Amino acid sequence: MKLLFDANLSRRIVGLLQDLFPGSSQLMLIGLAGETPDEVIWEFAKSAGFTVVTSDTDFIRLSAQRGAPPKLIFLDRMNYSTEIAADLIRRNAVVVSEFEKSTRNVLTLRRI
Repeated sequence: MKLLFDANLSRRIVGLLQDLFPGSSQLMLIGLAGETPDEVIWEFAKSAGFTVVTSDTDFIRLSAQRGAPPKLIFLDRMNYSTEIAADLIRRNAVVVSEFEKSTRNVLTLRRI
């Protein structure tokens, strides 16, 4: 499973999770950061086989409108560091990996 981290997540997260999710990237690393509309990001993720990881609720709306692919991992209440976000995903790696095969379009991860 390849994860595409939204611009609201540091590009450093890719390196922190590369061992579990090889082939993952972040918008800045592929030249889609800045003013790129969410719809363009959505279509890129769909065509390149990524699952989008974000804390931006606009992507939840897009998922409801367009459905999967791509699937969406939503980091709820993301007011913590990149390292904590990576740890949250790492601790939920099995759930994240199983999500790829699930019929759900959105997986919400919350820091406890």
